[in-house]
Amino acid sequence: MLSVETIRELMDLPGDPARTRVVAAMSGGVDSAVAAALAARAGYDVVGVTLQLYASGAQPQRKGACCAGQDIADARVAAERIGIPHYVLDYEARFRASVMEDFAASYARGETPVPCVRCNESVKFRDLLNASKEFGASALITGHYIRRVGGATGPELHRAHDPRRDQSYFLFATTRDQLDFVRFPLGGLPKSETRTIAGELGLEIADKPDSQDICFVTGGRYSDVVAKLRPGAAEAGNIVDLSGRVLGQHAGVIHFTVGQRKGLGLDHHESLFVLRIDAVKREIVVGPRAALATRRIVLRDVNWLDSRVLDASPREVLARVRSTREPVAAQVWAAPGGAEVILHDAEEGVAPGQACVFYEPSDGGRMLGGGWIVRGESGRLVAAE
Repeated sequence: MLSVETIRELMDLPGDPARTRVVAAMSGGVDSAVAAALAARAGYDVVGVTLQLYASGAQPQRKGACCAGQDIADARVAAERIGIPHYVLDYEARFRASVMEDFAASYARGETPVPCVRCNESVKFRDLLNASKEFGASALITGHYIRRVGGATGPELHRAHDPRRDQSYFLFATTRDQLDFVRFPLGGLPKSETRTIAGELGLEIADKPDSQDICFVTGGRYSDVVAKLRPGAAEAGNIVDLSGRVLGQHAGVIHFTVGQRKGLGLDHHESLFVLRIDAVKREIVVGPRAALATRRIVLRDVNWLDSRVLDASPREVLARVRSTREPVAAQVWAAPGGAEVILHDAEEGVAPGQACVFYEPSDGGRMLGGGWIVRGESGRLVAAE
């Protein structure tokens, strides 16, 4: 288990810990419970807060979901075991407006959204962060696997010590102001050690499965949620090839993502992949795998964390276009409305609505920022200045 001194170094908060209040975001899982327990062990005045984000309703809660039903009860029991007060905040309306509606609208536009990023960006690091200040807290701590490291110009975000658990991709939208307030005690631990600590502390959720997939899809497919929130997105349309020739029909653009091969329903066309989704025409454009190769990416709503301002000069970075992929060599520069990226080697399945996240190329550890993918296309490397 981490020593008290190490925990206090990770917390990086001035003053007497006993007089320093922190809010621990407790989802009901083992990670957030251990983060809260470590802060309490180090002597901080810890307040546990769980967010009610959606109602599980009549459907049984899916194994590996979070933030509703049994998870709230698990968080309460964990807080009692740790010996800290626990509060539940009803954020259902905020979550629906900021995450679920955005998720459905994104799919209706033919995109592939990342709701976990939206949740961190809005409900947790905006709404909960503000609520933490109302609790009189000096920091908000979470169980995310990412490291907050002191740098020459202020705190930085670095990939987790355990690359298999790294969650930096989902936290690219964290702003500098938010980074001053949030703390991540688990970023230097492997998941196995987190569970060991939970067992040593007597937490009943030490062996609880990790949360998986989309938390609010509790009773079926994500497309069912989208169809309920955006009925028009489930309208049928054509599947066409690159020349516009109709190959078949589909039951709605919300059932597809760029790079998809299975589930197209095209007999005798097993080698075709989804290349583009035209939500306005309700068309799914398919073609050979080679046509998926993407070098140039256009981004919007870029969040930049590095002290060296992103400008029109190409900058060498490592770019990550999917949460499950390793970063690859690329160039990025500022452009009207966001940024443009050129990948040194082409990537497949670059989908609008996903995030492109940047890391320092010298070691690949420090996260520089990221943005939302508008589109991907072929392109070529430009000369760096």
